Amino acid sequence: MSRSRQAVPWWAVGVVVTAVVVLTGWLPADDARELATRTVPILLFVAALTVTAEMCAGAGLFDAGARLAARVGGGRRPVLWLLVILLATASTAVLSLDTTAVLLTPVVIALARQTKSHPLPWALAVLALANTASLVLPVSNLTNLLADHTLRAQGVDYLSLMWAPALAAIVVTVVVLALRDRKALAGRYDPPPPRATRDRTLLVLTAVVVAIMAVAFVVGLPPAPTALVAAAILTVATLVRRRGLPVPAKDLVPWRTLLVVGALFAVVAAAHAHGLGELLASASGDGHGFGDLLRLAAVGAGASNAVNNLPAYLALEPAAGTDPLRVGALLIGTGVGPLVTPWGSLATVLWWHRCRQVLLPVAPKTIVLQGLLLAPLTVLAATAALVAF
Repeated sequence: MSRSRQAVPWWAVGVVVTAVVVLTGWLPADDARELATRTVPILLFVAALTVTAEMCAGAGLFDAGARLAARVGGGRRPVLWLLVILLATASTAVLSLDTTAVLLTPVVIALARQTKSHPLPWALAVLALANTASLVLPVSNLTNLLADHTLRAQGVDYLSLMWAPALAAIVVTVVVLALRDRKALAGRYDPPPPRATRDRTLLVLTAVVVAIMAVAFVVGLPPAPTALVAAAILTVATLVRRRGLPVPAKDLVPWRTLLVVGALFAVVAAAHAHGLGELLASASGDGHGFGDLLRLAAVGAGASNAVNNLPAYLALEPAAGTDPLRVGALLIGTGVGPLVTPWGSLATVLWWHRCRQVLLPVAPKTIVLQGLLLAPLTVLAATAALVAF
């Protein structure tokens, strides 16, 4: 009997691709060193923030937030939905869009079922905010961290540039979804019965650490060291209080994803070394007016939906240059734009997988239709806010 063939894992492909690109010289040595200097701290940050998020989930922080929303909602379903919107926005802003997709999605679906609400609109709201709320802070999205490096070199503060586009994207998302789902969100619900907190001390400590970490991000402390300190504190606290990790140690750090992301960095940098930048620059234009910035954002959104927002941002970054407005426009396109295809952002892929795990099948058509409704409006509104403010 012949053995069934097993697919080669993506992380292994990433390792091979990175080795080939570097060792063959397709990515010149100087470019490789510059790329490593810029991206290694970002990858360390992603690893640390993932550990922090897992500890938050293990301590029950997301569950506690959902239960608090159910109590504060007072049986009014529209109020509960708005509170979930706030929870998803805060989670995306502080713990990143991927954390919202992976850890908050099942909590919100469970909350919807407990309150006898149709879970699909609630899950779709989490998906939307995981993407459209990802402009709030540099740590909200990996592309933001890449852009923050460029903005700091120009003496520009990320928040001062992107607060208005971030707010515009969130407001448009909430208004559009509220109008679309108004019938499903109407009426009242019976609040779920109270449930004892497994370890209140650990929960409170986790909430305090996350709050301090959020303040640190807002005031501009280096993201990687800040996230590493938070991850260390919460890991030690978890081991002391529970004597066990919330997930197996081998799954605590997303090393497979990091290897794939590293490979994307290397491939796109190598492609730029061989002329990709000139090709994309012609499609993106070079102006600074509203129409020029909208063009760049639209190209970024289209590229993100075609291949994925991370390689799209890396590929288009030289076309944006160092002008803060053009960098902001590209962030809008690659941040709130990749809503149309299920692979447009990693958060959408992770969200889709989580929905299947909790027995909420979502057809690709559903994701596409919501994306076609939201993406043009959010990109347009955020770009207009970027120019206006």
